[in-house]
Amino acid sequence: IYKGNQFKNLLKKNRLKKTNNFYLWSKFKINMKVSLKVFKLISILEALSFIVLLLIAMPVKYLLGNPELVRVVGMAHGILFVLYILGAFVFKNKLNWSNQILGVVILCSIIPLGPFYVDRKYL
Repeated sequence: IYKGNQFKNLLKKNRLKKTNNFYLWSKFKINMKVSLKVFKLISILEALSFIVLLLIAMPVKYLLGNPELVRVVGMAHGILFVLYILGAFVFKNKLNWSNQILGVVILCSIIPLGPFYVDRKYL
């Protein structure tokens, strides 16, 4: 644990910058355009995986008795969902979203086609 000026000296020594309570190495800044494109891609894939899960995988499981598709699509959707939520918190700081906008973005993640709305309105 650093005390007092030790942390400030460490910041100066390692050329860290303070950005919205996050410290980033100045050498390893993430390009905003690239990270926004990645988040948009995750958003679209999350929405599409949810639609495939609801409209294809679930009927196949319950009407045809084949649960394999739900396992595969469900796992992919779960990973994309977690990445979407993490991305929402990252972009709350990068795009200076209010807590209300963050709430809308997170709520849209559980509504089919919701991420498309977020992509059009907030990204």
